[in-house]
Formats: sequence, structure tokens, C-alpha cells
Amino acid sequence: MKKIFVLDTNVLLHDPNAIFAFEEHEVIIPAVVLEEIDSKKRNADEIGRNARNVSRLLDGLRELGHLHSGVPLANGGNLKVELNHRSFVKVQEMFGEVSNDNRILAVAVNYQIEENEKEVVERQVVLVSKDVLVRIKADVLGLVTQDYLSDRTAGLSELYPGYTALKVHPSVIDEFYTYRFLPIKPLQLSYSLYPNEFVILKDEMGTNKSALLKVNTEGTKLEPLFLSNDNVWGISARNAQQRMALELLLNDDIPLVTITGKAGTGKTLLALAAGLLKVEDDHKYKKLLIARPVVPMGKDIGYLPGEKEEKLRPWMQPIYDNLEFLFDTKKAGDIDKILMGLGSIQVEALTYIRGRSIPGQFIIIDEAQNLSRHEVKTIVSRVGEGSKIILMGDPEQIDHPYLDSASNGLTYIVERFKQEGISGHIMLEKGERSKLAQLAADLL
Repeated sequence: MKKIFVLDTNVLLHDPNAIFAFEEHEVIIPAVVLEEIDSKKRNADEIGRNARNVSRLLDGLRELGHLHSGVPLANGGNLKVELNHRSFVKVQEMFGEVSNDNRILAVAVNYQIEENEKEVVERQVVLVSKDVLVRIKADVLGLVTQDYLSDRTAGLSELYPGYTALKVHPSVIDEFYTYRFLPIKPLQLSYSLYPNEFVILKDEMGTNKSALLKVNTEGTKLEPLFLSNDNVWGISARNAQQRMALELLLNDDIPLVTITGKAGTGKTLLALAAGLLKVEDDHKYKKLLIARPVVPMGKDIGYLPGEKEEKLRPWMQPIYDNLEFLFDTKKAGDIDKILMGLGSIQVEALTYIRGRSIPGQFIIIDEAQNLSRHEVKTIVSRVGEGSKIILMGDPEQIDHPYLDSASNGLTYIVERFKQEGISGHIMLEKGERSKLAQLAADLL
């Protein structure tokens, strides 16, 4: 059965190409959606850019015919801008307010009535919205409703962890320690291993014999970790996953590293320690650039008092807390003097790095789960020659209104780059901040 998809404004502002994501079915854009998009087009953030993209796409489709009559799409579907929301009175009576959301709901209700009046229902009406309350209202009205799903990656339970454990015969472990590598093909695995994925070999006989290895960048063999000493700026790995994270962070041949994990697993501290080692001690990179999104990215911070640095300080404080720990500062304000003296460490909001080209730098993007796919693409495409970028965050703690654990930019880049030899990923699982912090992350 063919379907009629009625799109809410937030779907198009989230992904302008959503117009083309519904295959051979009919896509309906209520006229009030155009009004809402028009009101956003002057914004300087991602919402504004997407609003302008939607406008350009619709303007291009006008060449195929009148939008209010319907125009064909390349995927076999049809697009129509709908003016009729005569069922608005019914919706207003039920929810008691005059709002654009209710006008959009009225368009969907109108189509539902028209389909139900036919002797044989030919098409199912589906309202697509990223707004939970709109979907609840639609359900109350008896409409089929769904979230916009085409940009979603695997759920958290299916997200690529960056490592796997294998139970093997003890002779296989002995072979690795003898030859310092293991070809993957003879292991006859039922699934694929990705480049730079970590493998923990365990004795299937139940002894304590084990080995920690990493898939080479070609994905053909297992090799030992190159990091011989995991003490980095006074920070040592407290568990196997942190050891894997340091391996990726300190490997100059892996320019893209992604780290996920709950609060307290050590993501920021490990990344900062590795960055300081590479910039201040090894002089591999010219500068350490640390950035966090002012959530949501692009949000104007001008209403805050003070100069730019004072405005940003509340957002950047978690970074400064970790730097104070690493530099072992004793008094308030010491870290500012240290950073000013060094000159090679820069703490910024992501708002201020858009449009820049960033060569020869060790770049840390914290709280990357609050970035959309487009924002992640924009940031990673800024990375210049000789730079390394680390994206990290907790996909379970998202502040962006239209992102979730399966549609945010961090999980998106993890899934898209897991087969690439220039990237590596690790999921930190064990909290090391304190027992209380670990229990809070697990229970609350």
C-alpha cells in the first residue's frame, strides 16, 4: 500500500533532503510549514542554513510544475504543498489552541478523512515529526505517526564498541607472542573485524592466558599495541578500554579518533593528557585546540555579561577542571596564567571555529553527541594537513531538542568511519571518577 507522508517543519529543518527520503510515496508539506521555514531562514545557525536549503530545493522543484498541484520526484514519489486544513476546527476544539502544530495536524486529519471516505482505502496517511508532543497529539487524533528515521544509525546497544573479545585455543595466543602478529583469515570468524579494532584474546580452556591486540589499518592481521608506556602526563590507564583509548590517541597514523562513554569514564582527561604530550613534549602538533558546542551549536551567547572569554567560561569549565588536574594547580586563576604563558593551548566554543582551516593541530571536540550530522561534517572537513581530531561524548546525554542516541553526529561518524583505516573508535564502559559517579551513571 502506498502512503501519504505529511511532514512537520522540524523534519525539514533537521534534514532538508527529507523531501527525497520517502521513495515512491507522496510527500505533503503543509503551507504553514513554509511560513515556519521562512521565519528561520535568516538565522545564522544550522537551523537557518537548513531553512535556506529547503527554500532552494523547493524553488528548484517549481520548474517541474505547480507545487500545490504536485510535482514528481526523481525517486518515483510525488511532492505537494497543501493549503487545505479545513479540519483545523476539529483539532482546535480538541486541544483548545491556535497553533501551527495544530494546523499541520489538521492537514493530516483532512487527508485521513478523504482516504476513509473512499470505498477502498488506497493510501495510509502518516504524520512525520521529530516533536514528541506532536506525535502524541496525532495519536490522540487517530493518525499514524512516526519519527523521521532515515538519518538514524544503530541504537546504543548495537553501536560499534571498537573492540571484541575472542575465545581461542591457547596455542593461538602462544603463536602471537612468538611471531608478534596473527593473520585474521585462519581464525575463521563469523563476522568482520574493522581496521584499528582492538581484539582481546582469551583462553577457551579457562586459564588466565590472554593477549590484547589491534587490527592493522588494512584489516588483514592482528598486531601488538605500539604504546609501550601508558603513563601520559601522569595519567595511566585504569582499565583495558582506557588503554585502548590511549593507543588511538597517541598513534599519529590515525587522524580521526572517536570516544564514547558515560560521565566519569575518563574521555576528556585521557584526550587532554594525550594532546598535551603531543603538543608540549613531542612537538608533533603546533597547537592543542579544545572545543565544546554551546548547546545547541550556533546559539548566541551575547546575552551573557562580559567579554568573549568570560561568556564562554561557564560552558568551558569542565575543560578547565581537567586542565587544572593535569597541571596540578594550587590556586584559582593559576590555570589561566599557565595557558597564557604556553600560548599553544586554545579553548574555544565550536561557534568560533566554523569556516576555519585547521592544519597541524591536535583538536579535541568534547560533547560531540550534541552535534548533528551536518555539524560533524562541517567540523571534520575543517581539519587541515597534519592535524588529528578527537570527537567524544556520551550518546545517552543529549541536550539538542531534535537529536537522540541514534541520530546525533557522534554515533553517525562512528558508524560511517568504522571501516576506514584512518580512524579508530573505542567505547569506554567503566567509570573511574569515583564509585558514587559510576553508580549515578548506572542507576539514575
